[in-house]
Amino acid sequence: MTQVTAMLVMLVLYGILPAAGLYLGYRGIKKVTAPKMLAYKAMPQLGYIPEKSLPDDVKAALDLINQKGEKLSLIYGDTNNDGQIDDKDTVNETYIMLQNLMDRHVPQAVADYRRLHDLDGARADTTKIKHSNVTGKEALLEVLGTINVQFDDLLDASYHQDGQKLLVTNRYLQQRFDTPVSKDQARHAIEGLGEDSNSRITNTINSNTNTNNPNRTTIIESPVTVESNVNTESDELRASTTISNSDSNSVKRDPLIIEEPSLDKPEG
Repeated sequence: MTQVTAMLVMLVLYGILPAAGLYLGYRGIKKVTAPKMLAYKAMPQLGYIPEKSLPDDVKAALDLINQKGEKLSLIYGDTNNDGQIDDKDTVNETYIMLQNLMDRHVPQAVADYRRLHDLDGARADTTKIKHSNVTGKEALLEVLGTINVQFDDLLDASYHQDGQKLLVTNRYLQQRFDTPVSKDQARHAIEGLGEDSNSRITNTINSNTNTNNPNRTTIIESPVTVESNVNTESDELRASTTISNSDSNSVKRDPLIIEEPSLDKPEG
């Protein structure tokens, strides 16, 4: 081993490796001891705020806003229903309003409360704000409550709108196939998928067919064979006698009885 190689090995062993160990240890200790920050997918601007700096009821309200905000963002932002919000989607006014609430108004309200809390923590939770009857904490909860109510209204509106679409689709299909189905029949057809589904669905279809065509008759095959019927009728015909017609004085013979010509010679 040359002198240069030995110096490089000494530099790596006693210089670079200890320095890397110290740096990684410092990062690990800092990460463990660092306070846990807020993590909301719908409100990433709140990621710089420590969880311990907010009361539990405030964090609960923020959790509700985050959950509802994620749902509403997909409902009103994902216009092409591909599962993600991108440039292919059409921007509408409701989606812009949602983004403004979650990106600007909620973080601004939380920042205002934190400034009040940093001045005097107990004072922000107990002292009434001038010209009002609420404290700083209560004012923040009112802001978050108003946003929660607005999000609930948007979710209800989306539910009824999608429900109306389903009703319109059902009416279109019934008119398209000309088979009106009642609610009870549809429910029984769905319930029948679990147990004895084939017989229930068949009965439902037969009932619809008979309702649409009241003049249709159902043919029930008799267990008696056709051959026995034919034999019975032929015996009755062969046993019938000639009937005299009093009006025409003519004799009707059974068409099924064939008379053989007489072999006796006439007397000369």
